[in-house]
Amino acid sequence: MNGRAAQKAEDIQLLVLDVDGVLTDGSLLYGAGNQDEIKSFNIKDGLGIKLLQKSGIEVAIITGRVSAAVERRAAELSIATLVQGREDKGVALQALLDERALPASRVAYMGDDLPDLSALKLAGLAACPNDAATPVQDMADWIAPLSGGRGAVRALADFLLASQGLLPIRLSEFH
Repeated sequence: MNGRAAQKAEDIQLLVLDVDGVLTDGSLLYGAGNQDEIKSFNIKDGLGIKLLQKSGIEVAIITGRVSAAVERRAAELSIATLVQGREDKGVALQALLDERALPASRVAYMGDDLPDLSALKLAGLAACPNDAATPVQDMADWIAPLSGGRGAVRALADFLLASQGLLPIRLSEFH
């Protein structure tokens, strides 16, 4: 799987991510108020996103829920394309591709559950965390060695950068 996935990863210019179960572990924590939804994000995933952006790979989010916490995290990571409240993720992804005149072969999508299947089918590189639903894992070109919200996005970022020969450059910036 990784040889074919690495070949697909060479051409990726856009990474699109689901949120719950990918950027988070899928848990929903509620406070006392109606708007008090708390999400936990992994700092390593954030650095992976920054490394991709620095390497010229755009990152976008498509999520079925609407959350102020996701808006805040996207802003912190300079993710300009945030599409919330969309269960039709394949349609939403196709709209992003059309806006950018980008072929599907140039996009990677990481999702974890059934609502992600249409976007995964469309993407040139379909990826998922290792705790994704079985039908998602069956469709994936690449499965992260980590769970959603636990570094799966960082692992994908490292894989994309390595496949494009950019990981040593990014790593050397920290030495």
